[in-house]
Amino acid sequence: MSFLSRVLPLLLVYYIGLTVILQQLLRRLRLGSALAPVFPTQNEKVAIVTGGAGGIGYHTVKHLARLGMHVIIAGNDENGGQESVRQVKEETLNEKAAVMLVPERKTQYGFEEHFGLNYLGHFLLTNLLLETLKQSGIHSYNARIVTLSSATHYVGELHLKDLHSSCSYSPHGAYAQSKLALVLFTYQLQHLLTAEGSHVTANVVDPGVVNTELYQNVCWAVKMVKWMTAWLVFKTPEEGASTSIYAAVSPDLEGVGGCYLYNEKRTKSLDVSYDEELQRRLWTESCKMVGIPDMALRGL
Repeated sequence: MSFLSRVLPLLLVYYIGLTVILQQLLRRLRLGSALAPVFPTQNEKVAIVTGGAGGIGYHTVKHLARLGMHVIIAGNDENGGQESVRQVKEETLNEKAAVMLVPERKTQYGFEEHFGLNYLGHFLLTNLLLETLKQSGIHSYNARIVTLSSATHYVGELHLKDLHSSCSYSPHGAYAQSKLALVLFTYQLQHLLTAEGSHVTANVVDPGVVNTELYQNVCWAVKMVKWMTAWLVFKTPEEGASTSIYAAVSPDLEGVGGCYLYNEKRTKSLDVSYDEELQRRLWTESCKMVGIPDMALRGL
């Protein structure tokens, strides 16, 4: 592995992180403590939230439950999920489970961990639930799929011939690639749903830089800086969940899909994420990896 192939992704990830942090600081100074938006009640509706045992996912669960939704927490931490239910005491699918900057290792199915957990798991779950979601959506109330990416996708590259980063592993590059894959996946999914005329929408969300447990694999210097400054420049998990909640229940997005959302606003994603050929190729390759039919080939 070349020195540059490892260091460049690291520099780009920290560059984009610092840029977002500065934007968040300026926004906080300009707006102060803005009041949380008020959304209509969601009685008798169902939400599935992956990664709902902590961080952004937990606060998404809590807010949706307060709105009257029946919330299902999906994840691999049963005790954490039960604790979330205690504290909080399928028409919306919120996908938030993730890892960040882990050392090179594989999932139990042999996938590189960032790509497998951050992207492929969500890709498969969405496809397994898609028929149910399509049956749940109606003209006046579309079923919604909300996927969590991040600004890191702006410095990501998709290596279709090496999606598992086996040729030249960089935890920063692998993480950024997984977040770019989520954006490409969401756009392709919306394209397929629109072509079919389904009452289902898919949007992708950027929560900003949020003070969660995901930073356990950053270097000690970054951990020290985070410890000293997170209270001022990082979003709280509750603030980080706000755009996901907006995407899940806001009347503004009824029937609207294929958007990249940041701070409750539609935002432009990386130029290459709009490449329809790249979207299709990733989708096809993902279907092969998880062993499901390619619905793009059978016209949904």
